[in-house]
Formats: sequence, C-alpha cells, structure tokens
Amino acid sequence: AGAGAARAAAVRRLSMSAAPQETALVLIEFQNDFCKPEGGLFGAVEGEMTRLNTIPNTVKLVEDARKAGVKIVHAPITFADDYSDIPQNAFGILKGVQDGGVFKASAWGGQIIDELAPQAGDLVVEGKKGLDAYPGSNLKALLEANGIKKVAVCGFLTNCCVESTMRTSYENGFEVPHHPNPRPLTLTPNERR
Repeated sequence: AGAGAARAAAVRRLSMSAAPQETALVLIEFQNDFCKPEGGLFGAVEGEMTRLNTIPNTVKLVEDARKAGVKIVHAPITFADDYSDIPQNAFGILKGVQDGGVFKASAWGGQIIDELAPQAGDLVVEGKKGLDAYPGSNLKALLEANGIKKVAVCGFLTNCCVESTMRTSYENGFEVPHHPNPRPLTLTPNERR
C-alpha cells in the first residue's frame, strides 16, 4: 500500500498546478543498452536499478500518469551506426558511448524497452544526441504543439541527462515539479555506500 500511495501522490504532484493534459512525463533513455542484462551499459546501473526497483516503479508511474491524462514522452538517445553524428572531438560520456558501441539507432540496444514501449498518444523525441534532451531534438516543439506547461523527468542518469533536461525545461518556461524522493525513478551508476 505504501508504494501505491507514493505513486498516486507523485501523479497528483505532476498535475497539481497544471491540468493533467497540460503535463508531460519525460522518460529519459529507458533503452535496452541501459535496462537489459545484455545491454552494453547495464553493468554500470544494474545494482542501483535492482535496489530501487526502477523499471517496475516506472512502469507503474507511467500507467498511473496515463490514466490521469498526463502526456508520456519518450526521449531515447540514438546514433548512426558509424557514430558520424557524434562530434569528432567527443570526450567523456559521449566518447564512452562511441567506444562501447551503444545506443545505435539500428540496433536492439538503442530501442526503448518493451515494458515502456510507446503507446498510442505517446510522443517520441527525435534527435537527442547529448545529455540534455533539448538541443538538436524536437522535444520543445512536441511539448509546445501539445499544449504542455509542466514537465516532469525520470530516467537515466540522474546527474547527467535527467538534471540537464530538467534545467532546460525550466529555462524554456515549463514548470518543473520536484519530487521529494526521486531515487526510485532516476538513478546514477552503481553508487558506493
């Protein structure tokens, strides 16, 4: 009952100041390369994802949000097979993506996981090539075309793509709710405690 009540409260918070149909839940990078044991980046997040029950919690949140009328937005990151769409001077995370051969648009690893596959009425972002889901993508245009005023974000990784997208949502004029305990819905690579 505790987890169900917490999810219901989270959905209420999502749409408190904006009508549910003016609210979007953006799902960052729920892709096979992160979420499945065969995925190229699964080992980096497996411990935290298991400990926090991330996939089942997110599936339930999405179900509850859909029932409330919240727009679901999928924001995968994908690249060409030859990574020609990553800058030549790639470093850090994007260099790791390229070196690891992950998030190829044509490959299984780059696909959204079956548990959160887009459904009728969902939006799918195209053009996400970096940490922030906005630059170079159609995210802002999708949100504006659908009358979205409030944006909530969950997914991978908390201190990279989720935070970057939340900040840019705010700077683009969207209300961004703060969840008092986002940990079951966002995560960083296996944390040492």
